[in-house]
Amino acid sequence: MELRPALQDKIRRLLQKGVSLPNPLTVDIGDEVDVERISGDGVTIHPGCRIYGAKTVISAGAQIGREGPVTIEDCQLGPRAQLKGGYFSKSVFLQQSNLGLGAQVREACILEEEAGGAHCVGLKQTILFPFVTLGSLINFCDCLMAGGTSRKNHSEVGSSYVHFNFTPDGDKTTASLVGDVPRGVMLNQPPIFLGGQGGMVGPVRIGFGNVVAAGGVLRKDVLGEGLLVVPERHAGKVAPFSPHSYPRLSRIVRNNFVYLANLAALEQWYRHVRQPFFAGQELGSLVFQGALEKLSMATAERCKRLEDLAGRLAVPADPATEAPGRRELREGAGRLRELLAAGTARQAGERERDRFLAGLQSHRAKGAGYLETIQHLPADVVQDGTRWLDQIVDGVTGLLASQVPALDAARD
Repeated sequence: MELRPALQDKIRRLLQKGVSLPNPLTVDIGDEVDVERISGDGVTIHPGCRIYGAKTVISAGAQIGREGPVTIEDCQLGPRAQLKGGYFSKSVFLQQSNLGLGAQVREACILEEEAGGAHCVGLKQTILFPFVTLGSLINFCDCLMAGGTSRKNHSEVGSSYVHFNFTPDGDKTTASLVGDVPRGVMLNQPPIFLGGQGGMVGPVRIGFGNVVAAGGVLRKDVLGEGLLVVPERHAGKVAPFSPHSYPRLSRIVRNNFVYLANLAALEQWYRHVRQPFFAGQELGSLVFQGALEKLSMATAERCKRLEDLAGRLAVPADPATEAPGRRELREGAGRLRELLAAGTARQAGERERDRFLAGLQSHRAKGAGYLETIQHLPADVVQDGTRWLDQIVDGVTGLLASQVPALDAARD
């Protein structure tokens, strides 16, 4: 079989760089792929793999296709990431993250250090903090999950778990926050356990240290911490269905605002804290830019879904009978992106941010990586960092909620 000239050239250059291609005739590399964005240090691309996308980055030690063919499209892989089999698009995989055979990872996912899953995991618009582990046969789209301190003490999602992220109204304002950003990034919180053969109906929020029993479907927020949660089971019922009624609208919108605010805090964390660590890695600046892009995509997705929800709200024949806040949401949802770009996240908690960054710098050992550095920060520095990020979350949530004051006041 004769390869097209551009592919022949790319394979030749990769082999010259030191990339291991056990059977190069079975590998396809798109003409748009820049081989200078693929490290020659310990990278293995196994037979049957396809590498596409001008933005694709593959860092040192990455292993692609160990368990089965892999297709990559515009993904950024950090050092020693392992994509063992499946399809991966427009997502970021940081150092030593991994996914098993049959994975399908679509746009705007970030798997941070040593996060991963077993076989047949489906993700989209998902962010997993370091060490978070997913079992097998899982659909976990539209989630951010934190918690845990190490590979031996990590947040876990049991096998056959589903995050229900699509409603009968065709609505996806359903992003769930498992843990949070201000405490989760510090890598010092107790893990969260979601028992297998279960699920949760987004959007829900779950506190650190909680254990959700296997076999149930969680439909309510669990904001307390250190709790055993046994979800209620639905009794048999047949009742009229009213499309677009949204009886718990204020909770849905509030949880989406909190999720957006946590994304804003995470972006600031990447810009101020993570960037120097990326700079110390081969191709790290490209992986860093990829992560920022995914956070921007995640924010745009959540805003779009809120706009779609607002457009579905039924307008009553008599406006005087409309529940408080619904008209505000219809009129204000289109301004959310503008508000998020206004600079609240950049300006919030500046004093605590500067104090935290000074403490981070003074306690970073020479040559220490991200995980090691964060895990060894003293308590007072951690507190400054959490206060900084909390102020971002509170400030952005309040700013967004100001667009729908009547709805925000109607907590349910």
